[in-house]
Parts: sequence; structure tokens; C-alpha cells
Amino acid sequence: MILTPADIKAMTISLKLGLVTTILTLAIGAPLAWWLSGKEGMGRRFIGALATMPLVLPPTVLGFYLLVFLGPRGPVGQLFSYFGMRLLPFTFGGLVFASVISSMPFVVQPLRNAFEALGELPLEAAKTLGAGPVRAFLTVMLPQARPAFLTAAIMAFSHTLGEFGVVLMIGGNIPDVTRVLSMQIYVYVEMGRAESAHALSAILMVFAAITMVATQCLNPGRGSRT
Repeated sequence: MILTPADIKAMTISLKLGLVTTILTLAIGAPLAWWLSGKEGMGRRFIGALATMPLVLPPTVLGFYLLVFLGPRGPVGQLFSYFGMRLLPFTFGGLVFASVISSMPFVVQPLRNAFEALGELPLEAAKTLGAGPVRAFLTVMLPQARPAFLTAAIMAFSHTLGEFGVVLMIGGNIPDVTRVLSMQIYVYVEMGRAESAHALSAILMVFAAITMVATQCLNPGRGSRT
């Protein structure tokens, strides 16, 4: 099958969304995971539960409440309206915001596990050499947690490409603006163009297979126990 201009545009939007979402999610999720890996408390448990809630929350429910939150009557929507800014729903910016929230568990969880596995010894060693908390995090913890970072980036990117419910609620289905690859497949199904839907679905399936193989390669040892 030859990809149509609409297919290529949807793929471009999906790739752009995945890249921006992955960068932002890593930038926010890494410090959050480090903080959550510290001593347990009610505050950390509550924030940790919020960060991982998208894993168990139906995407349409998450998308609906984000739509309310970002809409003209929501707190963010009212703030944007007050400053004369365009509301986020049904824009690419809205897709990014929703995708960051939806993908956050796929970044926080592996990074938190990695930081907890490293323990306090690397930080204590860095402190003895005069490094502050931020410098110790950037120069000691991050390099040692590199495999977890790669896993988190792959999972966040692949999850964003395959997301449907959240992007439908927040972005709608606007051609050349918010119509991502998953939405293009949905359009083909509605039109009865099964061959086109099969072709685009195959692209996502191949990417998903590559993602899982890459993730397994970054986490060796589980299957090598004797």
C-alpha cells in the first residue's frame, strides 16, 4: 500500500507528539521519581499514587477530566481565558499536555525502581566529595540509571504513538492538526477501508514489537536465572 498524504501527515503528527511528550515526561518524571524513591511518607505515597493512576484509569475517563480541567470552565481554561490565551483542547498543545499525563507512569515507575535499587551509597559518596543534591543527581544518579532512562523513553514514546482514548477526548479528530496515526486507523475503519486500516495497524504492530525487543535487551538477566 502507498501511504496517502493524510497518512503521512498523521504519522508526522504522531512522531512529533511522541518526541515532545517523551522529552517533557522525562524532564518532569526523573526528578519526581528520584523524590519518590526517598524515605516513605504519606505525601510521597499520595503523589506516587497520582503519578501512576493513568495506568488503571480508563483513557476516556482520564481524557474527559482533562477536558474539563482544560476547558473554559476548568481552572486552567479560566486562567488561559483571563490572559487572552487560546484554550488547549483540540490543539496540538492540548495533545502534548494530555499525553504527558497519560505517559507519566511509564517514566516514573522504571526510574523510581532504578533509583531505589541504587540506594543511598552513591549519593553519600558524592556528598563526601562536596557535591550538592542537584549535582549529585545529575552526575551520579542519572548516569548509573541510564538503562532505566532508555527503557522509560522507549515506553513513553511507544505509549504515546498508540494512545487513542485520551487523544480523542482532548484533540478530537482534526485533520492536519490533531489527527494522529491511531485516529487515522479509526477513520479508515469507519469508512470501511479495511486494507488501509490493516496497513497502518501493521506499522504500529511492527513498532510495538521493536519496542518490546529493545526493552528486553535493556533489561537482561531476568530470563538467565538458573
